[in-house]
Amino acid sequence: MKQGILFALVGGGLAVVAALAVVRGNAAERVRGEPAAMATTQATSQPAGGTVEKLVLSPEQWKKRLTPEQYRILRDHGTEAPFTGPYHDFKGREGTFECVGCGLELFRAEEKFDSGTGWPSFWTPFAKGHVVEVADTSYGMTRTEVRCAKCDGHLGHVFEDGPKPTGLRYCINGYTLKMR
Repeated sequence: MKQGILFALVGGGLAVVAALAVVRGNAAERVRGEPAAMATTQATSQPAGGTVEKLVLSPEQWKKRLTPEQYRILRDHGTEAPFTGPYHDFKGREGTFECVGCGLELFRAEEKFDSGTGWPSFWTPFAKGHVVEVADTSYGMTRTEVRCAKCDGHLGHVFEDGPKPTGLRYCINGYTLKMR
């Protein structure tokens, strides 16, 4: 396991936050051809289709845009109870799941699978750079958090117990998604 430094926006400036940057062996390089992300909230991702423009809103603007449950999960890093959110049992094979906060394409319906966990699960993101992975050491655990690259909203976590071809399971809160 490699360690690093995570940068965060605090009070209008960058601050260094002590954290572990979890690199899942060579999984990040093997699957996506890039190291696991240690992102700042100002970083600009470079997906295959071009630059992802950042969307920065005040808490008040987010509260007008989102339902209270969407806000709690997306902006306050909450988690919906298993088997309660939308899309956990979605079986369709066409369409794209977008971020409910900003509309960025996150996952394809055909890359969704039933993980049995009660949350929508995907084996790969929509495009390189549309999600950002950061270390999450909350609750005494070390996990890899998944965030939207455009609005920095909390989506869920990624685990190494998914199906082939990646072996990854992007476990995503359904309230952070909308279908297109």
